[in-house]
Amino acid sequence: MNEYEILLMLDPELAEDRQTEIVTRTKQLVEKGSGSWLSHDVWGRRRLAYEIDHKTDGAYHLLQFDVEPATLDEIGRVLKITDGVMRHMATRRVKGGTRAAPPPLPASEAAPVRYERETPAPVAEAAEEADGAPEETEAMAEETEAAPEEPGTDVAETGAEEYAEPTESVESEAPETAPEEES
Repeated sequence: MNEYEILLMLDPELAEDRQTEIVTRTKQLVEKGSGSWLSHDVWGRRRLAYEIDHKTDGAYHLLQFDVEPATLDEIGRVLKITDGVMRHMATRRVKGGTRAAPPPLPASEAAPVRYERETPAPVAEAAEEADGAPEETEAMAEETEAAPEEPGTDVAETGAEEYAEPTESVESEAPETAPEEES
């Protein structure tokens, strides 16, 4: 027989009766496989490092027992198909290990860190300008609408004109050829 422990994470919204039923079923499987049940420690509800099925908490139970490897496989199979079991992990117990749950985190560390969304800079600036100075907004709009009138001005600076269709001035630069007269 090998010494095992299973850390069982159950859905925190399960009723206490259902959680007890899952642990009792595991205990029955251990005893049916001629194993010995050692302990069941309820660690309680704890915050998860990441969400699982849109849940941020889990109800933890530490189960310790001695069984044959074939019985452990059966316990793992049953826990996989049991509703309410979010995760479970069977490991070999370390000799001289502790059987107590780790202490809960202080309230300051247990609370999730929430970050506020920052508004993008152009949206924030536009909101400030709309509240504070409408004259500046009109002036900026006039600057962006103005087209370069000098022939040496870079077209890329104006933005949309880069993709505009050719105008008549470009066509007029091409030399016109007269149709040849037949003699």
